[in-house]
Amino acid sequence: MRAAVFQGLHEPLAIETIPDPTPDAGEVVVKVARCGICGSDLHMTEDAAYGCQHGDVLGHEFAGEVVGLGREVTGLGIGDLVSVVPLRSCGQCEACCRGEVAWCREFSLQGGGYGEYAVTRPNQCVPLPADVSLADGAIIEPLAVALHGVVLSGIRPGDRVLILGAGPIGLAVAFWARRFGAGAVVLQDVVPDQEPRAMGLGASGFVVNPEDPVGGSDAALGGKADIVFECVGRPGLIAQAVEQVRARGTILLLGLCTQPDTFNSFAMLSKEVRLVTSAFFTRSEYEAALDALASGAIAPRLLVSETIALDTVPTVFEALKSAGHGQCKVLIAP
Repeated sequence: MRAAVFQGLHEPLAIETIPDPTPDAGEVVVKVARCGICGSDLHMTEDAAYGCQHGDVLGHEFAGEVVGLGREVTGLGIGDLVSVVPLRSCGQCEACCRGEVAWCREFSLQGGGYGEYAVTRPNQCVPLPADVSLADGAIIEPLAVALHGVVLSGIRPGDRVLILGAGPIGLAVAFWARRFGAGAVVLQDVVPDQEPRAMGLGASGFVVNPEDPVGGSDAALGGKADIVFECVGRPGLIAQAVEQVRARGTILLLGLCTQPDTFNSFAMLSKEVRLVTSAFFTRSEYEAALDALASGAIAPRLLVSETIALDTVPTVFEALKSAGHGQCKVLIAP
């Protein structure tokens, strides 16, 4: 099969022909129909903290058709269309039975979506209903990530919400915040590219004010935010969020930041700010994201800005590392 293969840190991906995957007992092979390029994929190729090795095939936001079954596989058949939960897990331990698969003893991140075929496990395959497309199946994961953060934030109807970063996760947070009854939802970014998409996903305002980000968000919200979602993962944004949130408000961290960061804990303590971190999602949240699409929610589909062929992945992937690229969620059609 053909795949976009990791070559090394700071190196472009390369299209290579590699062996077709074969399923071991308890595994299935999925023919990848769509795979999203995630911001964390971009970070993985630039930051040693993620542990990528030469020859890895990235891609964890994917959906496709079951084309191979290993021994002992039940509940799936050849030809089934599925979205793959990218949190590899045993499916049997206490954490898995609760649907909290990120805490499974066998947890790891599923990859392989940047190839024509990928191996996964049956417990990670979520069947797609007839009214949900394979492209929809590839955006369930970022929707679930955002939903998990919104749930952990303790959002209440009428809350004033500020979202730092108008990437796919920040935009998905706007979608869920509105569905949870937020009174105002403002996205803040350093460029205006995603403003139309943000408004389509439920935002009530969009702020671009690098010179005075705190003043800009205060003006757009009519005061301090009840909840600030940090969806960028850049040093300095926690400190900024402390200034933007109200006393006894909540800062919810969704952005991945592997660099050391500093902030004035006294400023946070003085306001009794609640700092919450969010990673991954539960099985029920993944299914809730699917249900939102199946029930006819159109807005999440606005996340997709382009669908590309496998041959163009290295070029587009590198372009997405540059600021001002104008893209949102790019899907690969291997």
